[in-house]
Amino acid sequence: MHIVCPQCDAINRIPSVRLSEAPKCGRCHQPLFDGYPVELTGSNFQQHVNHNDIPVLIDFWAPWCGPCKMMAPQFAQAATQLEPKVRLAKVNTEVEQMLGAQFGIRSIPTLILLHHGREVARQSGAIGMADIVRWALSHS
Repeated sequence: MHIVCPQCDAINRIPSVRLSEAPKCGRCHQPLFDGYPVELTGSNFQQHVNHNDIPVLIDFWAPWCGPCKMMAPQFAQAATQLEPKVRLAKVNTEVEQMLGAQFGIRSIPTLILLHHGREVARQSGAIGMADIVRWALSHS
């Protein structure tokens, strides 16, 4: 499987049976799964969504959004439950307005599950950790 490093954005080839064995990046030697969402930007977005062989669950949010702030710790907790089956990531729509426009984000927070660059599912509104995990697993 191809897994993109959350630290240096390098693509790593990992046998699928070793995903749960805390694999490390071949380039920077950091853990490939650290239990935290990855911050995606215009420069690393395509690398993560197109080159990960696992689904990528993205939280489109903004710093001024109250529901986004309430959901942020729930989303971070979900990363510990979903990795290594699903990579969790965040996109700040205030900074990355082109990404928000590209995906037609009309309300925040919005969760989008992508697999090999294609949208699989979308959920708008703040939800708790258990619902994030359940929703992601039901669509991945």
